[in-house]
Amino acid sequence: MSFVVSSQEVLEVRKEMAEAQVKVISYGGGVQSTALLVLAAQRRINFHTFLFSNVGDDSENPATLRFVEEVAAPYAKEHGIDLHTLERRRRNGATETLWERLHKPEARSIPIPIRMANGAPGRRNCTADFKIKVISRWLRERGATAETPATVGIGISVDEIHRANRRRSDPREKITYPLLDLGLRREDCARLIREAGLPVPPKSSCFFCPFHTVSDWQELRKKDPALFAKSQQLEEFINVRRAALGRDAAYLTRYGVPLGEAVPDMPSDDEGDGVCDSGWCMT
Repeated sequence: MSFVVSSQEVLEVRKEMAEAQVKVISYGGGVQSTALLVLAAQRRINFHTFLFSNVGDDSENPATLRFVEEVAAPYAKEHGIDLHTLERRRRNGATETLWERLHKPEARSIPIPIRMANGAPGRRNCTADFKIKVISRWLRERGATAETPATVGIGISVDEIHRANRRRSDPREKITYPLLDLGLRREDCARLIREAGLPVPPKSSCFFCPFHTVSDWQELRKKDPALFAKSQQLEEFINVRRAALGRDAAYLTRYGVPLGEAVPDMPSDDEGDGVCDSGWCMT
């Protein structure tokens, strides 16, 4: 017995396969990715799943965690959008935070872009290990393959187009930039959020990120001196370890001095010269 499949049936099957492919937004809890959440709620972009990879309650900006829990999650639920909070897990199933990784006694490398004596950032694995790989694992577990890659939307706006990178680091993922496709700038994103009746979220990042500008550090010192002090303690801890390994000191700013000296308790116009360009953080 033979069957004849019409061209229309083939097209319908292909359509069903395409619709079955996973589509997600990498949600960072910041302005750009929250604008994507609003656009999805308004059905202006075709995404119904948002993934927030939490690098750790002891590592993320506490204001970002509050925004995700108190604003973004209820808004997503109200509009039929699935917002999942993900965590990095070890092979034994235990969770791991970035703060814990930084304080592992046996660690010889630093996963954040700590600043060398010349001010240049060192190598970083934080974004790859605690954002990209966490989301990639979630996608693989839901069927993303090289043949049927998941579509991953990243919140980069037109004014930050230099951060966009359409190269696929994982063959199971196809990266897209909805804000670029719509021609939206960061100020447009903030306006969309306000018009939706939501507060504009704070800048998302780890509270101790070496890519902070001096202004960011000064704001942290003023508004949350306990977190600023915790950042100082981290810098000191890193340098004790580096000294034990016979390495030069490194810092959380580009000025080659301890954080408390680099960030005086006074206004500054210095906006720094570095930013995480991956698009997975600070969006």
